[in-house]
Amino acid sequence: MKIKTVLVIVAASLLCGFTTQTVRAQDINAFAPVVVKTMPEAGTTNVPPGEYEVKITFSKEMADQSWSWASAWQNSDPESVDKPHYDADHRTCVMKVKLEPGKTYGWWINSPKFHGFCDTQNHPAIPYLLTFKTSEK
Repeated sequence: MKIKTVLVIVAASLLCGFTTQTVRAQDINAFAPVVVKTMPEAGTTNVPPGEYEVKITFSKEMADQSWSWASAWQNSDPESVDKPHYDADHRTCVMKVKLEPGKTYGWWINSPKFHGFCDTQNHPAIPYLLTFKTSEK
């Protein structure tokens, strides 16, 4: 009885097109880029206050002039000192900022609403939450 039920389900799936297609090899270039490294590292609690270069490194080369540093909550982003730019590797985005002592900061690197960080094939990066806190002095 159980085998008959399973066979009926499989047959119905075949007829309705619900079965999985043949697995094909995937091309890494077809996937969205992801954050692989940040400086400071997410969750760090002793970042020195003052001028600081925040760096976001992606898994793929990114499109120039393409970014979305979105506030994680009200007043969570530091004052920027310079415009963001990519290093020569085209994978690391750098933003120079001014950090206050004893403050927690947070950015969404892309978000459901903002997706400016894109690779050279225009795939938006998977959203990433970067939070860190500065030391008191």
